Amino acid sequence: MSVHAADPSLYRDRDLVPVRRALISVSDKSGLLELAGALADAGVEIVSTGSTAQTIRDAGYTVTDVSSVTGFPESLDGRVKTLHPSVHAGLLADLRLESHEQQLAELGIEPFQLVVVNLYPFVETVASGADTATVVENVDIGGPAMVRASAKNHPNVAIVVSPSSYAEVVEAVRAGGTTLELRKRLAAQAFAHTAAYDTAVAGYFASDVVAQATEGRPVADGQEARPAFAEQLSVAAGLANTLRYGENAHQSAALYTTPDGTGIAQAAQLHGKEMSYNNYVDADAAVRAAYDFDEPAVAVIKHANPCGIAIAPADALDPIAAAHAAAHACDPLSAFGGVIAANRPVTKQMAETVKDIFTEVVVAPAFDPEAIEILSLKKNIRLLTLPTDFALAPREIKQISGGFLVQDADRFTGFDQSTWTLVAGEPADEQTLADLAFAWKASRAVKSNAILLANHGASVGVGMGQVNRVDSCHLAVNRAGERATGSVAASDAFFPFADGLQVLLDAGVRAVAQPGGSVRDDEVIAAAKAAGVTMYFTGERHFFH
Repeated sequence: MSVHAADPSLYRDRDLVPVRRALISVSDKSGLLELAGALADAGVEIVSTGSTAQTIRDAGYTVTDVSSVTGFPESLDGRVKTLHPSVHAGLLADLRLESHEQQLAELGIEPFQLVVVNLYPFVETVASGADTATVVENVDIGGPAMVRASAKNHPNVAIVVSPSSYAEVVEAVRAGGTTLELRKRLAAQAFAHTAAYDTAVAGYFASDVVAQATEGRPVADGQEARPAFAEQLSVAAGLANTLRYGENAHQSAALYTTPDGTGIAQAAQLHGKEMSYNNYVDADAAVRAAYDFDEPAVAVIKHANPCGIAIAPADALDPIAAAHAAAHACDPLSAFGGVIAANRPVTKQMAETVKDIFTEVVVAPAFDPEAIEILSLKKNIRLLTLPTDFALAPREIKQISGGFLVQDADRFTGFDQSTWTLVAGEPADEQTLADLAFAWKASRAVKSNAILLANHGASVGVGMGQVNRVDSCHLAVNRAGERATGSVAASDAFFPFADGLQVLLDAGVRAVAQPGGSVRDDEVIAAAKAAGVTMYFTGERHFFH
């Protein structure tokens, strides 16, 4: 591989570049005719390809087909159009160098000063569920080559990859040409654009390769197959918004969104102040908690931890309002200044309750018109609606110093309570089993060590984030107060000793669900039996750090 060293003394200064010739080839034709009209009015020669050229010509503007420039027809069903020296020499010629200018003249090639290219809709094609052949045909080749060539040659060429830049470029053309500052900025956007595109393509092929590798992996006796992971992890995300600050006022922060994302980052804001960094973190935690349930559910979150989670009673006239009332009742003090997520549209009745509680954010799939009207009277409350195709991500990425951790997301897909093992006490009745199932699911949203007390489909006490399970038990009981008596308890991991469980037993808990697996399980089981309390081993844990 050779590297060409540049001799600065050979370059001529070139800030303002008048636009005389433009190459346009776009998949997204938003604003195309307005751009073409402005360039035509400015006397710019337009060279174009395929459907882009036809669209411009049909609108009455003069356009030169790229095949007239190359002397070669578009071929192979459009796979080969612009991959030709007559195009790429015009993109890559550095006219700060007399030698490049001379070579163009000898070759009879005209340079381009403006290139407008956006790429085949690969991400959209994948999202549509198209077959592999269709997806592959939407892997752009000539487009990225033109974008990268033009961006590399930004001292001479302005590269535009988004219709959002058209107005600024047209203004520059009318003012006499593009500036070096503008061309540098456009080049940065262009390289980011192709990087994101390549990431999406690589991710698609990697997922297929990984799936095949996982299916073919040998499995030892008694072991489950482990999924394969891609050799390289690439994440493409675009800047969506610069936030006022981060977790604290002295920290800068921004929101980035992924092209195929359907989560809290893509939520539409209907009302209220601008979202903050902490609002996004808490809203994501709230959605994570509420959407673990198939039933109408509400989670109230403070500092990424639940201060209340509840599902609606089966006989509730307004299920989501009933779920919110029960979730709020768990810890009204902590709910002050919290974030609320509902997995059903917010109703007028729920809004009537929320309006009297200081709340930072309410996020839901939708809001009834009356609910928006009521909540909008509070100018600061942020109302968010999730995308219609919202789904919790199947994998999670967490940054650590020097790298990332990737794991399958902890979900309750295919939840089956019949796999639990009764290890103490009498088999639970139907209501108790339902409460244990609720508590077990809800505990997953609580930071470890997690203890959650529940009754009739609602949390009544939560102990979270403690460095030992005994403290979490005390915290859950203290928060529940008298409501601890007769409640059920869920622990996200096993009790290493009987002391933590004993705190719950002394508080009057009637049944417990926990993973089991401690070397002292016998001691823990004996404590439950001595108290006459029903206890089930679930066989899995739900740590959440």
